[in-house]
Amino acid sequence: MLLSDIPVAPDGVCEQSDGMPIAIEPLVDRYHDEVYEISRSAWNADIPDIPFSSPAVFAATLWSSWPATTHERYVAFLDGVAVGFLQLNLPQADNLGNVDVNLLTAPRSRRCGAGRAMWAHAVERTRALGRKNLIGTTTDHSAAGGAFAVAVGASPGLHDVRSRLDLPPPQQDRLDALLADSWRHADGYRLEQWTGVPADEFIADVAYLDGRLFLDAPTGDLAIEPQKVDAARVREAEERQFAVGRTTFHTGVVHVATGRMIAWTMIAGDNDTPAHAWQNITIVDPDHRGHRLGMIVKLENLRYLRAKVPALAAISTFNAAANRHMLAINEAMGFRRVDSWIQWQLTL
Repeated sequence: MLLSDIPVAPDGVCEQSDGMPIAIEPLVDRYHDEVYEISRSAWNADIPDIPFSSPAVFAATLWSSWPATTHERYVAFLDGVAVGFLQLNLPQADNLGNVDVNLLTAPRSRRCGAGRAMWAHAVERTRALGRKNLIGTTTDHSAAGGAFAVAVGASPGLHDVRSRLDLPPPQQDRLDALLADSWRHADGYRLEQWTGVPADEFIADVAYLDGRLFLDAPTGDLAIEPQKVDAARVREAEERQFAVGRTTFHTGVVHVATGRMIAWTMIAGDNDTPAHAWQNITIVDPDHRGHRLGMIVKLENLRYLRAKVPALAAISTFNAAANRHMLAINEAMGFRRVDSWIQWQLTL
């Protein structure tokens, strides 16, 4: 998660401080508007090219939980004014020693000590919960975020790249030819596409592929183990996406001889901001690699999504910098690298 806008050195002036201590309180409904504004302003500072969630989607997301995850949410106050937001994401089925940290400080209140106070609270809660690894992310748009991570003793665990595909693609004919050529290497496979929950005959295959992500994709030095994903967890995740106002678009490849889905990709987008979507997981069963199935599912899903959402103007995605194969596929599709991110880890 994000460590945003948290300068470590008091080389500026905090107009609000006057020596007042920072108070950390659990999030309650009456602080919703303040937390939305803190989150929106921090997002716009770090990722200005992507629209922030609407108030409706933000509210639905804020007050719900991901499958197999619980959340603790706090607000930082300075002299009674909300200046920071802290969310701790706590996996419940796997990675039980980890806490994903989302720590945001309002730009107007930087250099007031809110980041330090929220981080200290995150460490305290991690210890109290019997966990040991705090993991948070910074972007190269915010040098202060990286400096803060170093100052609190965190180490870089994984370097990521954010890429963006602007639509329509400037060379659609080339992509069509690339897709046609890829299918020539995929005899014995067929396509399956859907939105939301997978069909019953494929949901277990999707769960298997989803659970391989942290096994197959680079995780660097992060203390991350493969997730325990089953059909119920896949269904719950898709139902949660729908409930918060988001639609997921999926393309899978089925091995005709066995009837199993052995490659899968997914793109998700908020329904009320149709101009932008996020490319999420793309994965191919190791036993079926070498048939260009990763390229096929991504190009076919792009075609599927554009037909469903004509207003779509851009897709963003994150990849580990070490994941050269997936980065090469993205670049062949027309994605361009936008910026770099670091996932930091502090082990207590």
